[in-house]
Amino acid sequence: MPDLACAELSSRLEFAVAIAREAGEVTLRYFRKTGLEVEDKADASPVTVADREAEQLLRVRIESRFPDDGIVGEEYGVREGSNEYRWVLDPIDGTKSFIHGVPLYTTLVAVLRGEEPVIGVIQAPAQAETVYAAKGGGCWYASALTPEPQSARVSTVKKLADGLLLTSEIEGFRKRPQGDAIEVFLTLARTAKVARTWGDGYGYLMVATGRAEVMIDPIMNLWDAAPLQTIIEEAGGSFTDWSGKPTVHSGESVATNAGLVAEVLETLGSRQ
Repeated sequence: MPDLACAELSSRLEFAVAIAREAGEVTLRYFRKTGLEVEDKADASPVTVADREAEQLLRVRIESRFPDDGIVGEEYGVREGSNEYRWVLDPIDGTKSFIHGVPLYTTLVAVLRGEEPVIGVIQAPAQAETVYAAKGGGCWYASALTPEPQSARVSTVKKLADGLLLTSEIEGFRKRPQGDAIEVFLTLARTAKVARTWGDGYGYLMVATGRAEVMIDPIMNLWDAAPLQTIIEEAGGSFTDWSGKPTVHSGESVATNAGLVAEVLETLGSRQ
């Protein structure tokens, strides 16, 4: 008999990739359009009609196809399910980039089984790039240049001094709930060959596809982190919190290739 869990993951992964691309198309209708209204949410983060319409589409699609699954979304909260599967949605990860016409924003879709992430999709609509994975199934990448999915692997760089370090927002290191961690970023940035803020979900896509070596965030919500562990691990890398624990639930993250895990975590441990 076929493995029921594998069949359930396979069907959800194919569907997750399809709806992430569909939601991404929604965001492109508003990208770089004049007159886009921006509101501030209670936490002072921005939101647009594109965020809301994209998440609404994702929810409608999921509720129709998998009505017993739960849903957690950045814009519309929690819908409880009646089984162990829970979808986690971020319709636009990098809304600030989106608002300013920067094409490095992404649509994030994940599936958790219980508390364990088992499916992840990062869709970069304006870049026409998708990286996706299911637990145990490898990591896959497709783009306008390479439309046929290809296996995605992290880089083989062994020293941060030879690598590219990414983060989303430097000011986040000062605002980290556990205390000011700007020295962590500065130490890593001084060591790295190149340091840039090509961050949010796109930074993790770059690590998964071997174009960057480290992506670090000091502050994360579940919808930011949920797809990332599955993708990075299936690409051969490491996704953990700053203490080295593999998790999407800690409110912080660091993704690296396999060769830099010890060096980066040692720096984080010595500077906290």
